[in-house]
Amino acid sequence: MRLTKYGHSCVRVERDGAVLVIDPGEFSGREPLDGADAVLVTHEHPDHIDVDAVAEACEKNPALRVYAHAGTASTLDRLGAAVTTVESGDSFQAAGFGVSAWGGLHAVNHPDIPRVPNLGYLVEGEIYHPGDSFDPPFGAEVGTLFVPISAPWLKLAEAIEFTRAVRPRRAYALHDGILNERGLKIVNTHLARLSGTDYAWLQPGTTIN
Repeated sequence: MRLTKYGHSCVRVERDGAVLVIDPGEFSGREPLDGADAVLVTHEHPDHIDVDAVAEACEKNPALRVYAHAGTASTLDRLGAAVTTVESGDSFQAAGFGVSAWGGLHAVNHPDIPRVPNLGYLVEGEIYHPGDSFDPPFGAEVGTLFVPISAPWLKLAEAIEFTRAVRPRRAYALHDGILNERGLKIVNTHLARLSGTDYAWLQPGTTIN
């Protein structure tokens, strides 16, 4: 599988011509959706789902399928029959990739802010994207973890402990679009030193195998 990390929260997965995109949000641009066969949406926030961009991709490819929690799907009404609802604990096929859904709720921003549904997605039992949560895929031997590193709802210690709990073979930064260069350097230094795995930050558009 080929993985491309785009801006902020978006990851593109490719294999044998099939393209699966996770969280193509407003910080990611439209490039990740070029040739997409399926989209996984962790939750409704616009930094994770650019509805206009996905609608445009659906017009170009009527076979494109979008998977989201039922509580998120209400924000995707304009996509119509392209949307399939999934719940935590579900396993399904998306663009030929085996996917399982984990978690269920967005991490707490503040007690006064209602929590929205959030699903983490484990792709082919190998790649884990948690969305805006630190819900681990219990019992899974994760090869590649995308770990959120900066948000109103997290602190760095939580990102470190989450990575340690998942115990992936490697980890890459996720949810990095609100950090400036100085903050990114601090966060990357601590995660590389303390996460217990091979951690790296990827320049947007970087592809790995």
